[in-house]
Amino acid sequence: MGRLSCPLPAKLIAGLIWHDDSSLEKSLKMLRRSFGPTDFCAPVFAFDLTDYYEAEMGPGLRRTFVSFRRLIRPQDLTAIKEKTNAIERRLAASGKRRVNIDPGYVSLGKLVLATTKNHAHRLYAGRGIFEEVTLVYCNGSFTPQAHTYPDYRQETPIEAFNAIRRLYAQQIQTTHGRTALSRCP
Repeated sequence: MGRLSCPLPAKLIAGLIWHDDSSLEKSLKMLRRSFGPTDFCAPVFAFDLTDYYEAEMGPGLRRTFVSFRRLIRPQDLTAIKEKTNAIERRLAASGKRRVNIDPGYVSLGKLVLATTKNHAHRLYAGRGIFEEVTLVYCNGSFTPQAHTYPDYRQETPIEAFNAIRRLYAQQIQTTHGRTALSRCP
C-alpha cells in the first residue's frame, strides 16, 4: 500500500487571448487583485493557428502567458477557474468576451490547465470544471501530449513554461528545501 502524501504547492499561470490592449490591461489588473503579483510575463505572439475565438472576439488576436508569485494548492484550480470565468464575464461587451483566460499551474513535472470543456483526456474536478495535463516535463523541457492545443506546442510558450518552471523550482527549494526537488522529475 502506498503512503498518502500532500503534493507540493504549484505555480499558478494564466494564458490570455485578447484583441484590444485595454482588455488585456484590465484583465491583468483583475487577476493581480485576485491572485497577487505576477512574476513572469511571456512574449506576446499571434494567436493565429485557429479561428475558434474570432467570431466572438474579432480578428488579429494575440496571446501571452503570465505566472503569479504566490504558490497555490493544486486542488484550488477549480475555484480559480471559476474566478477567471467571472473576470471574463465582467469584461465582456454585448455578451461577447473581450479576453479569454486559461488558468492552470506548473509543477516540477507538468503543466495542468482547467477548462469547462469535457473530453476523453480530461478529468472532472467538480463544479463544471475539468483538468488536463497539457505539457509534461521530460529531458529538460516541457513536451506536448497528443491532445495539447497547437498554441501550447509552439516554441514561445514552451520556452515560457520552462522559464516559469525554473522560477518555481527556486521557490520550492527556498520554501521546502533541496530534497523536495529530488522527489520529482
